[in-house]
Amino acid sequence: MFGIVVHGGAGTILREKMTSELEAEYRGKLAEALRAGFAVLDSGGEALDAVEAAVLVFEDCPLFNAGRGACFTAEGTHELDASVMDGRDRGAGAVAGVRHVRNPILLARRVMQASGHVMLAGEGAEQFAVHEGLELVEPGYFSTERRWQQLEAARAAEEEKTTLSEDATEKKFGTVGAVALDRAGNLAAGTSTGGMTNKRFGRIGDSPVIAAGTWADNATCAVSCTGHGEYFIRAAAAYDVAARMRYGGALLGDAAHAVVHDNLLPMGGRGGLVALDREGNYAMPFNSAGMYRGALMVGREMQVAIFPGE
Repeated sequence: MFGIVVHGGAGTILREKMTSELEAEYRGKLAEALRAGFAVLDSGGEALDAVEAAVLVFEDCPLFNAGRGACFTAEGTHELDASVMDGRDRGAGAVAGVRHVRNPILLARRVMQASGHVMLAGEGAEQFAVHEGLELVEPGYFSTERRWQQLEAARAAEEEKTTLSEDATEKKFGTVGAVALDRAGNLAAGTSTGGMTNKRFGRIGDSPVIAAGTWADNATCAVSCTGHGEYFIRAAAAYDVAARMRYGGALLGDAAHAVVHDNLLPMGGRGGLVALDREGNYAMPFNSAGMYRGALMVGREMQVAIFPGE
């Protein structure tokens, strides 16, 4: 058994507010990411390579809050975060607050494999990217009109000291990620994000935090999270799925559901996650109105979904 599961963010994603054209674009990119990752696995490649291939599709697509299409900070800039984890030895790498790295997921992997560290941030992370020969871009590369309008809405609400609508509030968050199982039975996970719209003071969410936004361990599962990062950090959400399996004997689906609905939700943590174990079982629970998600396992039909009940 081998395959890949992905997500493109969770939030107030309502069918009645999405055009058929935009829905088709989202579904098409989810399918493209799944095919990119699955092709790696199908040819005998490693889970980590498959995760990277899938996340790169999202980072290069302006529809998602990661890489190109990342949201704006309060200063009108971009600060991107990413992390990866290898289930074979729990090797991990992460970057936070980078501003010029075209594909943060590539830098996170280099941190894991070539730096001797787990997390690098800001200018130091970018210096390491230069050292490793990764592609840098001008900040304007990440910008889109849609994200700018979201920043303007957040600024206006702040100035008026009003509360953003549920729709606008949850659009402040967004993340992409993937988990994969290769032919050798190894698991891997990766997560990438543009952060939170209108964020200040170098805020960092769960995406680059190992055990909060990303986890992979061959003994249990691989997990990538998306949602309101502060709560996912407080809940150690990604690791909690694995812990429930390892110490409580829970099945993957039960563990993932409990984290999202019993642990995060009572605190106010909105979002979801994708998880995969080495038997090929996967879960995609969320407690928000929707989550861009999909799975492609060998011998099974591709699944791509956005709304509840799919």
